Amino acid sequence: MRALSVRSIGTRPNPARPLTLAAAALAGVLVLAAHAIAQEPAAPQAVPAAQLQNAIGKLGDLDYATRTDAARTVRRTPGSQAVPALMQAVAEHTDGYVRYRALVLLTGFNDPRTTDAMREALTSPNDRLRAVAYSFFEHNPAPPIVPLLLTALEKEHAEFVRPALVRALAAAAKNLTASAGADLAKVRQALVLDVSRGEDFFRSVVIEALGDYRATYAFDAITAVAKLVGPLQDDAALALGKLGDKRAIQTLAEMQKSAPRAVQPSITAAVCLLGVDCSMQEAYLTEMLSFAGKNQGFQELLRSAAAGLGALAVAGHTEALDTLFAVGVPATDDSTRAPIALAVAAVALRNTALMMPWLEKNTSPEVVALLAEGVEMLDEDLDKERFFAMARRTYWDAPQGASTRTLMQALIGKLDF
Repeated sequence: MRALSVRSIGTRPNPARPLTLAAAALAGVLVLAAHAIAQEPAAPQAVPAAQLQNAIGKLGDLDYATRTDAARTVRRTPGSQAVPALMQAVAEHTDGYVRYRALVLLTGFNDPRTTDAMREALTSPNDRLRAVAYSFFEHNPAPPIVPLLLTALEKEHAEFVRPALVRALAAAAKNLTASAGADLAKVRQALVLDVSRGEDFFRSVVIEALGDYRATYAFDAITAVAKLVGPLQDDAALALGKLGDKRAIQTLAEMQKSAPRAVQPSITAAVCLLGVDCSMQEAYLTEMLSFAGKNQGFQELLRSAAAGLGALAVAGHTEALDTLFAVGVPATDDSTRAPIALAVAAVALRNTALMMPWLEKNTSPEVVALLAEGVEMLDEDLDKERFFAMARRTYWDAPQGASTRTLMQALIGKLDF
């Protein structure tokens, strides 16, 4: 599962939020009920031009409620009205944070003009805009953009920007055909080279992206990292499982004999991803998560077990999602809830097709609260906006009284979008 980025870039103070995850969980029922009273509109609603411009201008307000209400107004405006206003803000607004938020919100309208705005953002001096553009082209690979991404790789070293660029290149390598020739070879060469050079943080990002995009061309490089005891061993083990290359089974079997205990959940998840005794591997991960959640001093093991189960859920294993919620919902200690909430949120953003049917069968406020905690902690603003846009469209399309509409209403209210 992707190495999650918690709130940092693009964040402004949020004094209105609860101070702890436990407090958020305890308040979940009341907050959800309060939001449910404010029923969502049945369709996008046009607003006066001045009101829309005022809302866009408040996207960067220091007050959480103010900027959240502003974003809500923009999201519920028809695309024919919102898109031109957002594009103008991205190009002209004097507040760099407003430009950033406008660019993120623009992605929720699925307008073809968004691609042009993203292409321009690739060369923006505003690092937030560049990060959004890279993330956009991860989800919307475009061969003509690849040379620009390769050029950026040589100079983009910001800790919260380069990861988005790396993932865009990994997605490009998966989507480019053999006819791309030199570009495909350059992308693969650059990514494989970065597996073994640079700071561990950046190497971790590369290894994970290669695993997520099943880059079997990087098998040897990732295997070499997996064999070395160190901070990247768990990333490499999990990536080997994601690659789906059965040659990794021997390496993983050897790692199970010698790797530190905190790495074992990643190895176990990888073995399951390769289709070997999956029920047994899931049982082990469940045992590790439950044990670490009940006993102090095993935080590293807890994080690893939650990440392993999250990776399985992203890959389509519903049982892993069952375990995450079963352990996370009743937990009251932040050190236990946080890693599980992050894993749950990652599943929601990366395998929404698995998460939504699961939530329809498990709609308790406590379940929604755990998901909301994880989403709040994430800094994946473009991925979150994609999730929000899907939820709004699903709500608008669902018949009145349908369980799907009820779920979307609950998510919209609790996640504040």
